[in-house]
Amino acid sequence: MTRFIHDQFAKDYLEELLKPYGKVEAPSHVSGEVREIDVLFTPFPEQKADIASLGLLGKLATTPAIFEPFRNPASTEEICDCLLKLLEVRGALKREAKRNATKIAESNFPKLWILTPTASKKLLLGFHGTLELDSLPGIYYLPESFRAAIIVIHQLPPVPETLWLRLLGRGTVQKRAIDELAALPSNQPYVKITLELLYNLQQNLRINQSPDIETEDRELIMRLAPLYQKERELARQEGLQEGLQQGEQRGLQQGEQLLIIRQLNRRIGTMDSSLIQQVQKLPVVQLEELGEALLDFTSVTDLQTWLQSVS
Repeated sequence: MTRFIHDQFAKDYLEELLKPYGKVEAPSHVSGEVREIDVLFTPFPEQKADIASLGLLGKLATTPAIFEPFRNPASTEEICDCLLKLLEVRGALKREAKRNATKIAESNFPKLWILTPTASKKLLLGFHGTLELDSLPGIYYLPESFRAAIIVIHQLPPVPETLWLRLLGRGTVQKRAIDELAALPSNQPYVKITLELLYNLQQNLRINQSPDIETEDRELIMRLAPLYQKERELARQEGLQEGLQQGEQRGLQQGEQLLIIRQLNRRIGTMDSSLIQQVQKLPVVQLEELGEALLDFTSVTDLQTWLQSVS
């Protein structure tokens, strides 16, 4: 069960980081048998944002790309499935070009980046994955015609350039990356949204805890809990500063509102002004209840139903 929670986190995370730089489809369906690409990315023709701030992830996103993140080590069968998706996308692009009587440049075909926490030497050799002299450790390129690589996250050097990929690792690698993220200034790009996604991950893991939950996930919950509380306190403080003229209680309420509205936007998409106003009218106690309830929301209808139940 928790593997699917981690998979959804990885898709949401990559989508949030990459959407300022291009079109992100997560997931994306391909023709043929029913297959689903985790993240299909097409960069904007003209970049206005600084993609270099994403380090290695930004470099991977300078061209059309397919990202396939795995929570557990990718198996031979799973990598073959990823390659099949890549070939199906390539075939679809060629058919479209033929219908339009145009030619498609090789550079317009997406590259496949398979993100796995670890990989055995046997698996890498089986796909002829090789390191390149001008590339970071941990990136194993498949034969050139495939336009694909296997990125072994736990082999990436622990430097700022790899932070945004190491956050998709496991165990000590992910925990170290979270520590590095928490140490960054809160106004640095992607810090707030990444923390919010991690908090959602923590809450989902906590709600879905079972007796057989992995020790690793228990430790992740414990690591993220104080960061979550810190963020809530910062949001409250923001509200306190904005609402000093209206009194401390009003400031506390505004702090909760800031946090809850951000989480709702992330969970169910942009809300219209009437819904935002309804949320803003809730007292602190109900805002806290909504903070718990929204973890199960999947659409605006869920929020509307909840608001009706407390009105």
